[in-house]
Amino acid sequence: MDVNLFPTKGNLILAKNTLALSSQGYELLDKKRNILIREMMGLIDAAKELQAKIETTFAAAYAALQRANITSGIEHVMEVGLAMPLEDGVRLLSRSVMGTEIPMVRCDRRDEPPQYGFYSTTSALDEARARFVEVKELSLRLAEVETSVYRLAVNIKKTQKRANALKNVTIPKYTSICKQIEGVLEEKEREEFARLKVIKGQKQQRGEA
Repeated sequence: MDVNLFPTKGNLILAKNTLALSSQGYELLDKKRNILIREMMGLIDAAKELQAKIETTFAAAYAALQRANITSGIEHVMEVGLAMPLEDGVRLLSRSVMGTEIPMVRCDRRDEPPQYGFYSTTSALDEARARFVEVKELSLRLAEVETSVYRLAVNIKKTQKRANALKNVTIPKYTSICKQIEGVLEEKEREEFARLKVIKGQKQQRGEA
């Protein structure tokens, strides 16, 4: 809507409609922002827990690996590691939170026996393998959470920018336009009322004469 509109009732209706839509849009954006912020804060807490778990699990995994190196020999442990199959069960899905695509990382768990013989290995290697599998799963979950937090933060910033534009620019602008048009129309009504009153008085005087 053009700011330089003639002060007519039709233009006042247009200005009020635009103001109402802008106010409604701001309320929706504000709700969207709050929902995204709550979602992001929950994921941030989850990321902190995951990071702590990964650190603990990594420490346990490397400790078990060190014991396996000592008991079985580094070269043999390396041979066992090279014999392990590559991970190909990771799938990337997504879900939507208020229009924001959130990744969902899924990994098909395999209850396969270790790809090495038990005769030439020790329980330390079994423990190291189990710990590193756990680290892999935690790392996938952490990647999902951190990517989600980043996408939510980007969308929150965009939403905040749009909400600020409505709150600080559009809404004040059309509020001012409505007041200006209403002021001009009220002044015209007062002038018309005064003019009609004068005409009525003149008619009454002519009738008395």
